[in-house]
Amino acid sequence: MAEGRARTVGTAVVVRTERLTPHMVRLVLGGDGLADFGAGEFTDHYIKLLFPPEGVTYASWDLEAIRSSHPRDEWPRQRAYTVRAWDAAHHELTLDFVVHGDEGLAGPWAARVQPGETVRFLGPGGAYAPDPTAGWHLLVGDESALPAIAAAMERMPVGADVRAFVEVEGPRDEQKIATPDGVVPVWLHRAGRPVGEALVEAITSLEFPSPDVHAFVHGEAGFVKDLRRHLRMERGVPRERLSISGYWRLGETDEGWRAIKRDWNASVEAEQERAA
Repeated sequence: MAEGRARTVGTAVVVRTERLTPHMVRLVLGGDGLADFGAGEFTDHYIKLLFPPEGVTYASWDLEAIRSSHPRDEWPRQRAYTVRAWDAAHHELTLDFVVHGDEGLAGPWAARVQPGETVRFLGPGGAYAPDPTAGWHLLVGDESALPAIAAAMERMPVGADVRAFVEVEGPRDEQKIATPDGVVPVWLHRAGRPVGEALVEAITSLEFPSPDVHAFVHGEAGFVKDLRRHLRMERGVPRERLSISGYWRLGETDEGWRAIKRDWNASVEAEQERAA
């Protein structure tokens, strides 16, 4: 979605909320505004929630009109969240939010929002779903990737060989997720270590059952970069068999990361191509 392109803003209403773990809150959205919502092709479907800056109101939610009539610092701020589940029969959309106290924008909002509140969003987007013909599947991520990993695991074909690794702060942050065959993730507890360090250790020491892997690796951009290099250069995983991206970057705001993400990813790819 290009930054300046006119897009239709969707509307939903918060139906219910649930605290899943100490650091994750679930919101279920519903309402007539979801009647034409389409999701299901991908397991990493996402929407971009729209938040007006404090004190700013809009005559309408026409983004083109907002951008032509308001200075840039009054445009809605965007936060991307994975569609954890979509119930087309009941028009209910489930989103899971990582929450760390008052840190960030969407997390604190999700922790305090009440049923009945209106939500504006763009989307859905998405690009990945497990390939049923793959020899095996590798799923790797931190808390930010947990909803997509959970959705992918639940979508796995019966009999699939799945190796999933999820890094969270501690045992209380684990969730009950599994493939149809009952395969559960390997939970790695950060316990104060740098984000992604345990994931890099686990994947670089993992014995791959075969070269025919379909991999999904997402989360903090630093460890994603390390694993991208490892999987492409040392394991020889073809680019087209690898869904990999930094959902966020340590030390960057969401706006700051989105502003540099495309160039950052391009520079990482170029660096690895030169090293090949």
